[in-house]
Amino acid sequence: MKRIFFVEDDLSLISGLSFAMKKQGYEIDIARTSLEAKRLWMNTAYDLVILDVSLPDGSGYDLCREIRKTSKVPIMFLTAADEETDIIMGLDLGGDDYITKPFKLAVFLSRVNALLRRSDNFNQADTELKSNGIKVQLLKQEVSKNEELLDLTANEYKLLCLFMENPDIVLSPEQILSRLWDCDENYIDSNTLTVYIRRLRTKIEDDPGKPEKIITVRRMGYKWNTADRSGR
Repeated sequence: MKRIFFVEDDLSLISGLSFAMKKQGYEIDIARTSLEAKRLWMNTAYDLVILDVSLPDGSGYDLCREIRKTSKVPIMFLTAADEETDIIMGLDLGGDDYITKPFKLAVFLSRVNALLRRSDNFNQADTELKSNGIKVQLLKQEVSKNEELLDLTANEYKLLCLFMENPDIVLSPEQILSRLWDCDENYIDSNTLTVYIRRLRTKIEDDPGKPEKIITVRRMGYKWNTADRSGR
């Protein structure tokens, strides 16, 4: 049974969503403050974390930062903060999804299920990917560059795997978002993908300003360049 960590201070929202998730067969742990969330996180293993951004004693963004220091568990932000800068910040910090209030229950549950399903797919992988000095150990979900471990967020990791599993193939932004977000790509725009690409390049490229591994193909998309020649 999957265990979900739900950090939210709105009692009515807690009641409705926890009931709906339990009906889906999930176990739910609830924290209403940042302090309580940190205590529970230290003592329990979770399959998914759902964070409100505004908490009585802190920020969901800060909690995300703490979680990402030790875990690649999927993280969903659930908040009324719907400005583009808020969404980009949440994703940049390592969030895997961002849903704004108000929302439809069916959409919320679909995205919860999608995050857990994608997490399962990556956990079940049993092969290794190697190219251009980058090695991905899929069983361990570890990435190294020239034998040195890299610290990637969950979405950076999934994006890198997608590229390395499709070497020298141009992937359009729509194809990439579809693979990363299943049927929910309509909720994510191309600006979000640009953030992911830029963030991943800073970690895997020798010179992120002149990428040689993740190449931009003008008007078409991106590709993983096994030739490792300079280009953009």
